[in-house]
Amino acid sequence: MDTRHKLNSIDWHLMALIGTLTMALVGCQSQPLVAPTTAEIIGELAIGMNDMSYTPNAIDLAREGRYRVKVHNASNTLHDIVFDNGVAMKAKPGETVETMLDISSNGLSYYCSLPGHEAAGMHGVITVNDQEPVSLRKHLHKPETHIEPVYMSPIAPELLPGKVHDIELIAQEKDMAVAKGAVQNLWTYNGQVPGPAIHVKVGDTVRVHLINPATNKLPHSVDFHASQVAWNDEMASINPGEDKYYDWRADYAGVWMYHCGSNPALHHIASGMYGMVIVEPKEGLAPVDHELAIVQSEFYMGEHGRETNYHKAASGHPSPDFMVFNGVAMQYKDQPIQVETGKKVRIYVLNAGPNEDSAFHIVGTIFNRVIKEGIELSPNNIGHWGSQAVDLAPSQGAIVEFTTAEDGLYPIVTHAFNFVGKGALGLIKAGDGDPKN
Repeated sequence: MDTRHKLNSIDWHLMALIGTLTMALVGCQSQPLVAPTTAEIIGELAIGMNDMSYTPNAIDLAREGRYRVKVHNASNTLHDIVFDNGVAMKAKPGETVETMLDISSNGLSYYCSLPGHEAAGMHGVITVNDQEPVSLRKHLHKPETHIEPVYMSPIAPELLPGKVHDIELIAQEKDMAVAKGAVQNLWTYNGQVPGPAIHVKVGDTVRVHLINPATNKLPHSVDFHASQVAWNDEMASINPGEDKYYDWRADYAGVWMYHCGSNPALHHIASGMYGMVIVEPKEGLAPVDHELAIVQSEFYMGEHGRETNYHKAASGHPSPDFMVFNGVAMQYKDQPIQVETGKKVRIYVLNAGPNEDSAFHIVGTIFNRVIKEGIELSPNNIGHWGSQAVDLAPSQGAIVEFTTAEDGLYPIVTHAFNFVGKGALGLIKAGDGDPKN
């Protein structure tokens, strides 16, 4: 006899009887029967958010089911937690949030979706009986296509008039091309890389209004190297939808860097959040015929249209994909910078890094004046010394002056020539560019 089959037949008769009785009971009741909608909660999970990690980052459960998940943000940075099944929560610093999470035997992985945070270490996994989870993740950011590089004028900004200057900086996260066919989701000041150059004198006051629009995903901040303020005051990060004011006085002359210092600062700088501040001495600088501003920096490319690759930038032996002047590879090779032959040229130059040194050099010229980090090589020095290149570590700046001896083309490079082919090449065009005319 097939016992299983017999039991199944009995089950069908019982089910038919139960169904008939249920219909009869429903007809006698004034209120309809409602099936329960809440699954049994079989446990509670606690996950902590740190600066760039979750604690724990690996959880193994004895069985599948519904769990209450509490997440506490113990860091000073806005974070979220996104599970592969689509459940997501955002937590501000010090905030605790919770949700119910249905976990199948396939498990789940979780991560912070704020750009760069997962790459910096914010990811984890939930398994059931140590079974490898099945990833259900879909990309959240759809990059724009057909974006062309935007040319940035190398002409230095004019000295701002007056003694007090109001500057507005808006953090913008946007898709931009760093070279032809190379698009990344960059983090910028005022939608440009580098951010706007600021030109003042010693003794001037700069009042910066930093705005982080609600449409952004990340906290942002600004750190002016030319300022003297507490790191945990004006330089503190602000979340999307917030703004703040940052007042400082220009006490020292030089070419200074400003940049986003939000965690991880390396990724924010590598993604484009930097700019130049020019502070002239109180008495000013002597006039010249041409003034240029050039910022050298590097890009570590991620997937096309997505954020830059944090792991590449954080490597102990970094190898940038592009080395650029003013945000775009080879732009001044394609569109040379025009100057008059024999006229005095001054360049404010900054190495924004974030990792590599610069050996700033202009082929065919000699710098007869260099001011680097407060040390000056004067054109009237005893011995008539000159300079062939200026070495700049990340964040260092300098002023160089020179003239062109004849009509022609004068390449702008870093003399670390492994980077010239990666975009660190421009041209100065003196006269008509032809030395034979």
